[in-house]
Amino acid sequence: MSRIGKLPVPVPAGVTCTLNGSHLKVTGPKGSLEASFSPEMTMTLADGQLNVMRPSDAKEHKALHGLTRTLANNMVVGVSEGFKKTLLIEGTGYRASLQGKNLNLVIGYSHPVVVEPPEGITLEVEGTSTIHVTGINKELVGQVAANIRKIRAVEPYKGKGIRYQNEFVVRKESKTTGK
Repeated sequence: MSRIGKLPVPVPAGVTCTLNGSHLKVTGPKGSLEASFSPEMTMTLADGQLNVMRPSDAKEHKALHGLTRTLANNMVVGVSEGFKKTLLIEGTGYRASLQGKNLNLVIGYSHPVVVEPPEGITLEVEGTSTIHVTGINKELVGQVAANIRKIRAVEPYKGKGIRYQNEFVVRKESKTTGK
């Protein structure tokens, strides 16, 4: 039995789950999410808990079991609490600002880079060097944060660029003449 898959998904107060076959709709105080899962997985909703069961011990069913439970849990957590990723900007003259909903980055290019957030994502700037990406869809929050980071990834010599808050950057020693 999957250690992740066998755990029930607790549904907190204020969150409603609607099951229609393999289609799950979760509504909470922060919004609503919908997803369709593999029809082979059986989901049941009882006593404020969502349970996922697999039909057999086949390799494919074992893989889908934990995945389905984790995706359902992310939906419940997203509509009740939300997800947040924090990015830090390091470098002389590098800064971020908001223009309406869009993020304006000055990060060493000859022009400012404008990032337009997709529907359901909120960008916040704290000071000029901290960016918060928030939303209810964990996958979308992570993808937007990765796209922003990719604009100017951290270089290993001076550590300049955009990185995640807890990311450790391995620094390299600069070249020396050798004589």
